[in-house]
Amino acid sequence: MDMLRRSSVFAAEVMEVFDRSPTDKELVSQGKALCRDFIHSRLMRAGIGWSKPEYHVPVPGGRLAEVSNILLRLGDELEYIRPNLYRNIAQQLNISLTSETVVSDAFLAVATEIFTAGITWGKVVSLYAVAAGLAVDCVKQAQPAMVHTIVDCLGEFVRKTLVTWLKRRGGWADITKCVVNPDPSLHSHWLISAVCRIGHFLKAIVFFLLRER
Repeated sequence: MDMLRRSSVFAAEVMEVFDRSPTDKELVSQGKALCRDFIHSRLMRAGIGWSKPEYHVPVPGGRLAEVSNILLRLGDELEYIRPNLYRNIAQQLNISLTSETVVSDAFLAVATEIFTAGITWGKVVSLYAVAAGLAVDCVKQAQPAMVHTIVDCLGEFVRKTLVTWLKRRGGWADITKCVVNPDPSLHSHWLISAVCRIGHFLKAIVFFLLRER
């Protein structure tokens, strides 16, 4: 009961900060909450049960729910364009999921490569899709604790790389502008660009990780 109450309070606090300029800490907290929701959606879609009590959090409401839904919708579009790109991430990166260090290093290497040429919402969506795909691999391979590692790594990457960019745009709610344009060809342009970018770095990262061993 205490856990449900704490989760409800936390969710209320996360939603409340959308009504003002968020702090760095709040942007990281929101980013991690969105990551958990994205991962949960992909685990449900894969038909995988999730029993970790830390992930029994309330469904996001208010502005946070809108951001989460849009992030998932854009993720769906990316995965529709390249359905195999965001599956079997561990196999594509040729990594073992039994080591927290290996999982952390691999995810952060991929994240860094995505944003080498700048930050866009398309790349942010790609990052979440990779995190979720890797999380699905972890649970499938009986390494559910690694999901926490992935969420924490994404939060750390948000803190180091994305916070300043997010603050200039008023926070995570800026992603809602990505679905305003009624022209489907213009709407999908940044998605295609993100997919092209991620297709190149996944191959490069394999060689990088092998070289580091």
